[in-house]
Order: sequence, then C-alpha cells, then structure tokens
Amino acid sequence: MPQGLEADELLETSTRASINLLKDNLTSSGILAASRSKAAESRSYTRVFGRDAAICVLAMAGSGIPSLEQGAVDSLDALARAQAPNGQIPKYVDPLGQDADFWYLGCVDATLWWLIAVAHVQRHSTMPGVFGRWRANIDKAIVWLQAQEHQRFFLLQQNEASDWADIMPRSGFVLYTNALWHRVKDLYDLPDLDQTHYHFNHLFNPFQSDLPEYRRGRLLQHYARRGQRNKGLYLSFVNLSFVGDEGDVFGNVLAVLYVLRGDPMARELMKTLLSAGVHEPYLIRSVTTPITREHDLWRAYMARH
Repeated sequence: MPQGLEADELLETSTRASINLLKDNLTSSGILAASRSKAAESRSYTRVFGRDAAICVLAMAGSGIPSLEQGAVDSLDALARAQAPNGQIPKYVDPLGQDADFWYLGCVDATLWWLIAVAHVQRHSTMPGVFGRWRANIDKAIVWLQAQEHQRFFLLQQNEASDWADIMPRSGFVLYTNALWHRVKDLYDLPDLDQTHYHFNHLFNPFQSDLPEYRRGRLLQHYARRGQRNKGLYLSFVNLSFVGDEGDVFGNVLAVLYVLRGDPMARELMKTLLSAGVHEPYLIRSVTTPITREHDLWRAYMARH
C-alpha cells in the first residue's frame, strides 16, 4: 500500500480523473452510466441509470463544482419525471426522455438509491431550492417500497435477478437491497427501523445462538443454516429453497456502512473480506467465491455473459 506523499499523489490523481470522467459523462438530463461508444450504446449503457446516477450524485452534490452540482439535480429530475404511477423509479431513462426501462422482473434498488441520493442532495447541494424538491416523488417512492416490505420481517422481498446483480440468482430477502432499505428508513425516519435491523441480523447471519422471536423467522433461520458453515460474512440472500453463500462483497460492505455502525460484527466482516483478498490485485471483487456451472445456484442466463 502506498505511504505518505505517494499515497497523497495517488489520491489527488484519482480525484482529478474521477471529476473529469463525471464531467465528460454529463448531459442536460443527468449523468450517463458509461462514456459514449458503440459498445456502450449497443448495451443501452448511455442512459441515466437509477443506481449508477444516484451513486455519482453522492460525489457530485456538495463538490462545489457548478457543472457537477447541476448534473446531480438534473439526474434526479430525469428519473423523477419517468417515475411509474405506482411510485417505482426506473432502472434507467433515455437522456432524450423517450424511454424508461424497469427490467425483466422489476428493478427494486433504483428506487432505494434514488431516495438515498435525494437525501444527500438536500443535505449537501449548493443549488438553490433543492430542499422540498421532489416531495411528491419521494412520498410515492416510499409507498412503493413499503408495498414490497414483509409485514413481520420488515425486510424488502424481491424477485430473482432484480437488482444491480441482475445476472445473479438472489431472491426472497436480499442482503444488498435490505442494507439500502435500512439506510432509507434511517434517512426518512420510517417506521419499524428497529425490527428491520433485528431481522436483518438474524436472517443474513443465521449462525447466531439466539433465535428470532417470530416463529417463521426461527424456521427460516433453520433453513438458512442447514448444510451451511459460517464463513464470517452475511449471506447474500435467504429464501425457503436456497441461500447465498458466495460472499457478496458489496452487500457486506453496505451492511458495514449502513447497518452495523459501531457493531463488533462490522469488524469481523471487514476482517473476513480482507482475508479473502477481495481487494487484490485491483479494487474489490464482486464475490469471494464465484458461482460455477456445477453449483446449485447456477442459472442458464449467467452463460450469456
């Protein structure tokens, strides 16, 4: 790992490159998910994606760079204009406003990321008039998410392959999605956050000695533990048939950031990820143990990519 001045220079170089990339990908309708190229266009990546744009907004809003500050607001505006009547934020919108896509089985995390980005802009943006902006959109988005929430576990339920890992078989209760849901509940002071926190820890970490109070929670924890060993990470998903033990790096990191603040479990998760070398030789891998064709979780759609 670089030390001292070398690390400072690397950080400065990376920051400049990141800012330039954001500027280059800005349009009047917000930030594109990828720089324009034939390959990106063929895959529809030259669009304003709900999750990609929202994550970029976390960097743009509060940067003090006028074009990026405006781009953050433009991105959220473009997604809000294409919001479905039921409140769902689309997976992506065409910068020209001619197309909005909601994915095959629905895209649950675009709405979550949009709400997180809105809260960030309203706290940190230098643009006038952002506090109170999108009020009706926020209310509709929250109602849509609450309709996806299990009324005893207080966790979001979702279809397979319906978040950013859209060629992964995660379904039922998904770690990544519910780390974001915990964050949204915290940001918007939504009800039953304590219950969400409690069941998050008991479903995705079923190896604890204490059992959930809810009878179906105890049974689901038993199913999740069956045939598994504790690998030191949260399971990536839990449902009645399968659980995800592939080691979802992003989901576990979000759990540390958004759910486990100050909890000793956060240190254990980070220790496990570092021991697995997920940061070597590049930034981080998606999973600690890739799913192979021989694995029970392999799906035919994975072969496309």
